[in-house]
Amino acid sequence: MNKPLSANEAAVQTHLLRSLPDTVHWGFFDGSLPPVLTIDSGDRVVIECVSGNPEWMPQDSPFKPLDDIKLIHQKAKRGSGNHILTGPICIKDAVVGDVLEVKILDIEMRQDWGFNLFRSYGGTLPDEFNYYRIIHVALDRANKLATMPSGLKVPLAPFFGQLAVAPPKAFGKQNSKEPREFGGNLDCKDLTAGSTIFLPVWNDGALFSTGDGHAAQGHGEVDGTAIETSLTGKFEFKVRKDLGWKLPRAETPTHLIAFGLDCDLDDAAKQALKQMIDWIVALTGIHKDEAYALCSFACDLHVTQTVNNVKGVHAMLAKSILQKPA
Repeated sequence: MNKPLSANEAAVQTHLLRSLPDTVHWGFFDGSLPPVLTIDSGDRVVIECVSGNPEWMPQDSPFKPLDDIKLIHQKAKRGSGNHILTGPICIKDAVVGDVLEVKILDIEMRQDWGFNLFRSYGGTLPDEFNYYRIIHVALDRANKLATMPSGLKVPLAPFFGQLAVAPPKAFGKQNSKEPREFGGNLDCKDLTAGSTIFLPVWNDGALFSTGDGHAAQGHGEVDGTAIETSLTGKFEFKVRKDLGWKLPRAETPTHLIAFGLDCDLDDAAKQALKQMIDWIVALTGIHKDEAYALCSFACDLHVTQTVNNVKGVHAMLAKSILQKPA
């Protein structure tokens, strides 16, 4: 028997946003894009997403592209990047300076295959792999395993590479490749179902979009892509007026995550660490010196990705460490 919903849960409005030519923007972010859905703070949205350019679709293969992506390839206007993003969603009452809290409640894979590719001038080792190669990978959703062409198997851990609000209108169109202060192509493998991301708001309504589904990825995403696939996510949105953050942050059920984003990996690491130190001080009231020391023996710096021009480092700290004895 299903557990009855609480009064708060029963009052939550849940919307469906499909991936269609008129609900996606392909390869760019733009603060002047009109919303395709408008919701209240506290609402939930089930968002369908697709991934891949036409030339990356399997040919003469048992793997079949979704009807959604075929239609998008035919009718949607393509920008300068490669990511197909569903949105934007306007969250009423969100204004510039707020933070949008986005809970990732659930993630489901929409198909039984994904792809990985690398190209000349891309990836972490462009001189070593200065050619083009694409592979298609079988995804066993029941057993949560991906099978490579060689037969090697990789555990599935799906997440959305792209989680973003819109950049300021004055910035104009931004390529979808580079992660920025508005989020975007963060490619953080830790943001699986059960996680929450916090995005600074740069336009009234926030204008949230997502996409770039990954079935599995290592920290770094070293050849330029993960196992790219199409996902459906269920998200809950809440406008936060009490935070004032200027860069994305996140939480998992067990950890705090602070992001650093810069073309220089050292500077990205410094940025992530500074954010984490500030967060620790705000949560605990301890001195900044002690927070720095705590990070040295309890905070892990992970290379999020090295392949999006703007590189990423995220600092992770176990929440349990910040719980003082009673």
